[in-house]
Formats: sequence, C-alpha cells, structure tokens
Amino acid sequence: MALRSPEVSLGMGLAVGTVVYGIYQGALPNAADIRSLDAHNRDIQASERMAAWTAAGVVAGISLLAKDATVFIIGGSMVVAMSAWHRYSDAVNPAEGRAATGGASTSMGTPRVTQAEAPELYAVPEQSPYESVI
Repeated sequence: MALRSPEVSLGMGLAVGTVVYGIYQGALPNAADIRSLDAHNRDIQASERMAAWTAAGVVAGISLLAKDATVFIIGGSMVVAMSAWHRYSDAVNPAEGRAATGGASTSMGTPRVTQAEAPELYAVPEQSPYESVI
C-alpha cells in the first residue's frame, strides 16, 4: 500500500530503477563487450549474479524503508530486465551472432577456465610474434 501520492511513488520507483541500472553498469562490462566474448563465460556469469543479488538487496531495502510497493515493483522489474539482458548477451556466440543453445562455446579458441584456475593458459609465449616484427 502506497503511503505517498502516485506521483511521488512513481518518481521513487524510477529513481530505484536508475540505481539498479547503475549497479549493473558498475559490476559488468557493457552488453556489446559481453557479446564479443565466447558464450557462457564464467566470469561474466559470476559478475551478473553478484550484480543481481546486490541490486535485489538494494531494491528490497529501499522499498521496505519507503513502505511502498510501487518502488518494489519498478525496482524488481528493472533487476529482472537487466539480468535477462546480460544473460542473453552472455549466451550469444560471437561467430554466429545468435544465442548458443548448448554449453560452452569454443568457436574463438578461448579457454573455458578463468585465469585464476589455469594461469598457464593465459601466459604470454616466450617469443611473441610481435617481437619478431620489430
């Protein structure tokens, strides 16, 4: 039940939606950069989950403090929309330009593990092809 006028509730809801957008922008790269990576990237998935939980906590906290369901509905809808947008962007296979239907994609030859799990896969070769040109 809204304790405020509809105009104030709507403004507060839109402000919380903007905060959710800001949380996602700070926690994740933009959608174009995510789409250029291989599909189902573990780092992107972990960052998206962190952003979703953070944003959901902020929305719940502000809506409880405001005692206004409109704030919760608008903020929660924004969390769902941003989460779906980033999850879809992560599912896109850059070689095909559409969502990959299976597990991890290997189209670009990028390792399926993070740098912390297998640092040897991310190491620079002894003689870089760039050094031979110079």
